[in-house]
Amino acid sequence: MEILYNAFEVVMNGCYWLCKNYGVAIILFTLISKIVLLPVSVWVQKNSIKMVKMQPEINFIMVKRFGDKDTIAEEQAAVYKREKYHPMASIFPLIIQLVLLMCVIEVIKRGMNNPAIDMGFAGIDLSLVPSVEGINLIWSPIVAGVSAWLLCVAQNASNVLQSEQSNLNKYGLMAFSVGLSLYLGWFVSVGVALYWTASNVFAIIQLYLLNWVINPKKYVDYEALEQSKKELEKLGSIGGKRRRFNDPDAKRERQDYKKFFSVVNKHLVFYSESSGFYKYYKGFIDYLLDNTNLVIHYITSDPNDMIFELAKEKTQLRPYYIGEKRLITLMMKLEADMMVMTMPDLENYHIKRSYIDKNIEYVSVRHEMDSLNLTYRTGALDHYDTIFCTGKHQKEEMEKTEEAYGLPKKTLVECGYPLLDEMRADYEKRNISAHQKKRILIAPSWQEGNIVDSCLEKLLDNLKGEGYDITVRPHPQHVRHRAEFMEYLKKQYEQEEDIEIQTDFSSNSTVFEADLVITDWSSIAYEYAYTTRKPVLFINTPMKVMNPEYQKIDTVPINILIREELGCSLDVDELDKLSGSVKTLLEHSSEYYEKIGHFVDEYVYNLGTSAEVGAKYIISQIQKRIQEKKKEK
Repeated sequence: MEILYNAFEVVMNGCYWLCKNYGVAIILFTLISKIVLLPVSVWVQKNSIKMVKMQPEINFIMVKRFGDKDTIAEEQAAVYKREKYHPMASIFPLIIQLVLLMCVIEVIKRGMNNPAIDMGFAGIDLSLVPSVEGINLIWSPIVAGVSAWLLCVAQNASNVLQSEQSNLNKYGLMAFSVGLSLYLGWFVSVGVALYWTASNVFAIIQLYLLNWVINPKKYVDYEALEQSKKELEKLGSIGGKRRRFNDPDAKRERQDYKKFFSVVNKHLVFYSESSGFYKYYKGFIDYLLDNTNLVIHYITSDPNDMIFELAKEKTQLRPYYIGEKRLITLMMKLEADMMVMTMPDLENYHIKRSYIDKNIEYVSVRHEMDSLNLTYRTGALDHYDTIFCTGKHQKEEMEKTEEAYGLPKKTLVECGYPLLDEMRADYEKRNISAHQKKRILIAPSWQEGNIVDSCLEKLLDNLKGEGYDITVRPHPQHVRHRAEFMEYLKKQYEQEEDIEIQTDFSSNSTVFEADLVITDWSSIAYEYAYTTRKPVLFINTPMKVMNPEYQKIDTVPINILIREELGCSLDVDELDKLSGSVKTLLEHSSEYYEKIGHFVDEYVYNLGTSAEVGAKYIISQIQKRIQEKKKEK
């Protein structure tokens, strides 16, 4: 440090003898230091641009490997190495600034002790210290603080790296810099405060000059950066707001997490996103409980899941409440023979296959009977080992997907759809009699351009007065998000005795008692037609396509195929034909009864026994795994 002090003193004294004014000498010395260190500033600018340029790729790594800190760190380090980025580069200017500040304090102190140097500047004695002189020099730390604030404002707005920081980082650093400047400015001499102020002013000028010469916009894809930040923010919001440590659900989750991992040798685990998903597992679980002694571990992310009440009567059923965020680490550490889920995109986003147990069989149970190729994202089921297919269309899609993308063969179980079996059995028990007036149910989906948003009033105006009882059963999300429009419809048609806008979904009787359903792309078409064998009239609103590559698979999605098999379809601009089409479908309902019956037999596996088929597959695979473990020992 003594060597540095001596060198800086020579430069400072040289500046003083050049201009004969110590204040101007300090400013000139500050300018010289900025010029000498310009190569470092240029290097830091380029390094900062590299960091922001890489940020979209790093953000997408964090999205893809969400929750996997080790893999994220490895892949991030690989990106840094490839781009020759130095993470510590941003520390160098701070270190240099601190060293400079220490040297300036010492050099000015030596200047104060040199009788040959006049410490005056614009009528101010630069050797004075505000904390000693008191209120007379209060302006000195304030000026230093204001200069620090201006520098932070400029950096937050225009520094390529700082401008991408969070508001907490930006304004936290600003508060720290201004606070430190005010504090130090009170205890050091006015000369040091002058240096600090000049350094901040020159730094602002340098910032804009560097941005002009090395413009970040030429190197950084800001559109990709914004997209990656949105994706990362979306994942960060999983599970909602962070709960307090003493929150009852948080405490319960911690206990269930610990309890789950306290059980060794788990054979079968189910995961449910919410209580509503139990109905897709019910048939399998009922068969397993009635015919085996298997302990079923059932994880749910719903603290109010119905499974907790059911488990009170079934000792083989072990439920655990695990929220979505903690689920990430649970899945990474999972050990079991089989994991059964309805969730798509395993491994593609935050939920991964286990890193601990590589032998788990991941089974995907379908919660729909429509096209997997059309309604799921590309690759949504690629990382499952086994798919329970509801019918031949799903099996064909999976086989052709594997062929088109060169994927490993999965086990495709010709299972069926237990929920449909339940609905058909329930429908047969109802013994619904014929009505004097034909009943029409309008049941739209919840997707862009659906019936409610595009043509509901036209539908109603074309059907009213035709001698039908018409019920509009909007999607629950319509009732939730478009409550005002629903109330408007109720008022508009309250004088029409044959039209009811129904917003109570507590019963399915409306669905099963209808003689005809009008829908767009809702899965109610399957549930209604497959259960009652009555026709459906489809309105061709814009089709929802989750997989833009669906046409790469050479098969017609069943969502499109059924539109003429289960009834007929009309475009939105063909609603003048609606009345005639409804009449035709109702008059030929007996023919559709036979046609739909044949269609269901062809496109749904194991009608009436699907739960048994699926459960027996689960049993056989677990037995097989148990035998393999015995041989390994």
